[in-house]
Parts: sequence; structure tokens; C-alpha cells
Amino acid sequence: MTEKTHIYVLSDSIGETAELLAKAASIQFDQYLIGEIHKYSFVSEKYQFDEIIDKASTHNSMIVYTLVKSESREYLASQSAKRNVVAIDALGPIIKVLAYLSKSEPKREVGLNRKLNDEYFEKVESVEFAVKYDDGKDPRGILKADIVLLGISRTSKTPLSMYLAYRNYKVANIPLVPEVAPPKELFQISSKKIIGLTNDPEKLNTIRIERLKDMGMKSNSTYANMDRILSELDYAHQLFTKLRCPIINVSAKAIEETASIITSIVSNDNDY
Repeated sequence: MTEKTHIYVLSDSIGETAELLAKAASIQFDQYLIGEIHKYSFVSEKYQFDEIIDKASTHNSMIVYTLVKSESREYLASQSAKRNVVAIDALGPIIKVLAYLSKSEPKREVGLNRKLNDEYFEKVESVEFAVKYDDGKDPRGILKADIVLLGISRTSKTPLSMYLAYRNYKVANIPLVPEVAPPKELFQISSKKIIGLTNDPEKLNTIRIERLKDMGMKSNSTYANMDRILSELDYAHQLFTKLRCPIINVSAKAIEETASIITSIVSNDNDY
């Protein structure tokens, strides 16, 4: 009976890339032909390479590796050859071609792929946060947020929350209505985290009328009434003054521009 082929995966980081490649390749063969995939993470010392090569040399096996440092790759390749162990460099050839085509040198930093994965999951977490604490659904989010957006209806709170979430900020947004007392949590956090959003009354009137039409409602509803809009704006500005938070008028600004101002305020404590 044919001896099973074992695969030794090693990396100077976690080794996920090499492991995925090994699994993708081995699945193309009958199960009885392929043995275990042995994974070794954070391998960087010569004695570690020697130990793995020794183990691989005792049976029908191969080594698949992702090593960033040139000296590590060269050592593993030379020592594997001496022991007649097949060693496959999973990243080296691709990096070499990219360096040639881009006319630049690779960073040679260990763990960059893991950093990218961490950034991705942080972004997902921020988006989930923005959805969970959108439109004042749960005021407890105010205490956990990096940024809290306040404003009356149609001041771009939700679009801004989502845009900022994609930039890894945890954002809660709170709608302001004169008949509803603001959450007590607003007075328990630093005013530096709070951003008051406002809009021109004429633009709000136009936006709200269109919103009512989209919802199949009459355009003369109180929601779009100018006196009501002015009353809401006055209430919001009184609260902003009480909280001593920055105020941004979004009427003539794109979401990207407003978001840039917000991040500048939050990171640099600028006054706007």
C-alpha cells in the first residue's frame, strides 16, 4: 500500500495562507493518499526549521511555507534539499514577480496579512455597531460609541453613521424630537464625542416633503410644516448649547466632507 503523503505547513506568522493552499491542493487527491497537515506557526529560528525538516524526512512528506525574510527562506530551502525533503515556497515566486513588475522592494514585514484581517473584522464590528445603535434604538450605545451624532429628522445621521463605520468608528446616532427628553447617557460622556447635526430650514422643508411623497402621505403634514421645522431646529440648538458640543450644518456638504470634519473634530479637538 502506498504510504500517505504528509504535509508540513510552517510560517513566521499564523500560517493560514500556506495551510489553505495545502488543503486546496490535497483535496484534489483521494483521501487515502494524503496524510495529516501539520501546521507550525511563528517559526523563525534555525533550530525550529531543523526540527521540522527532521520530522518531515522520516516519511513521505513535503513542506509548504510562507516566510517573509529572505534568510529564513534560503536556510529552509538549503537544509530541506540536503535532507531530500521537498519544500515549496508559497509566497516567494509571487513576491518576486510583483517586485519586478512594480519596480519596488517588498516590505518584508511579518504578520501584515493578519493585520489586514484584523482591520476587516474591526470594520465589520463597527458596521454592526452602527446598525444596532441607529436612530436611538438603544441609548446604552452612547456610552460605548466613539462618536455620537445628534440631530432632528433628515440631517444625515444614518448615512454618516454608516460611512464613519466603514472607517472603523463605532457610531451611535440619536434623533431629536422636542416632545421626547434626550437620553440621560448624553450627559455622561465627553462632549468631544458628541456632534450636533443641523440643516437649513428651507432644505429640510424640501427634503421632508419628498420623504412624505415617497411614503404616500400628504405633503402638508406637520412633519414638513415650516413652523414645526423651526421649532425642532431651535430645540436641537438649545440641546447642543447645553451639551457644549460642536455643530455642523450639513445643508451644502457631501457625506464625505461632513465625515471628514467629524473625524477631524474627534481626533484633534478642533472647534467648528
